[in-house]
Amino acid sequence: MNRVLVTGADGFIGSHLVELLVDNGFQVRALSQYNSFNHWGWLENTRCLKQIEVICGDIRDPHFCKLITKDIDIIFHLAALIAIPYSYSAPDSYLETNAKGTLNICQAALENKVTRIVHTSTSEVYGTAKYVPIDEHHPLQPQSPYSASKIAADSMAMSFHNSFELPLTIARPFNTYGPRQSARAVIPTIISQIAAGAQEIKLGDLSPTRDFNYVTDTCRGFIALAQNDSCIGETINIASNSEISIADTLDLIKKIMASNVEFISDETRIRPAQSEVFRLFGDNSKILKLTGHKAEYSIEKGLEKTINWFCNKDNLSHYKTDIYNR
Repeated sequence: MNRVLVTGADGFIGSHLVELLVDNGFQVRALSQYNSFNHWGWLENTRCLKQIEVICGDIRDPHFCKLITKDIDIIFHLAALIAIPYSYSAPDSYLETNAKGTLNICQAALENKVTRIVHTSTSEVYGTAKYVPIDEHHPLQPQSPYSASKIAADSMAMSFHNSFELPLTIARPFNTYGPRQSARAVIPTIISQIAAGAQEIKLGDLSPTRDFNYVTDTCRGFIALAQNDSCIGETINIASNSEISIADTLDLIKKIMASNVEFISDETRIRPAQSEVFRLFGDNSKILKLTGHKAEYSIEKGLEKTINWFCNKDNLSHYKTDIYNR
């Protein structure tokens, strides 16, 4: 079981997962979303580009999905539209990519007899915590079109396990951060602007709490789930079993970067009242019990590595720090 397909390989988490898989001896086929520039996203910046097979295309096409899943043992399905604010404007795109795309991958995997699938969910499907820590039995709450599309995708994926015995696991990572993350997320938004010399930074609500996980820990969790048969048919959190407020996270970043930047509230960055997820605090006991996986990076250590990456001028040049990325 060493022939692997990673969908969404050109993205933040996907590119890190590709590197870790190569380090662990897997043969990787990496899917990058097709574009006329023939640009492979963050795969262009990986240290293993010459060791992988890159394919360009779109998971919304079922025929293409059948093609790329041939002769594959394991699929890590990460391809998705992820930005929450944009989902308010383009919900149809989210349903097509996240739900229909997952259907196409599952159908193709079934026809091509793929041995294992790890489907990527998100902690956003839980909505604001009704109790903490949030375990896998917590109610699902569609508080945005994005989270609704992911709930639909999770249901579609699990239906293929229940109906056709597709050997599938749903990985539900909490708030992943690290190098290469999109500027739509709060941690890279702050770090990149401070690194670019900003004196004032506009932000939304600072009161919500998040369960932050460094990207390497999230990717280690994905691989642990794929290598353990007891995880088949299960939905499993990848979490740190802790929480920190956005405000405290920002103060920690300011301290590490020795910055005196001022934060200004911007109404345009605040989600609609019923859409904001105010508390995420994940229970990681299930993945620990089934695989032994737990986080290796503290929030301080993870932020230091992330800040060091963003402070490299070549890396920072990929970001438009003066534009609000919805």
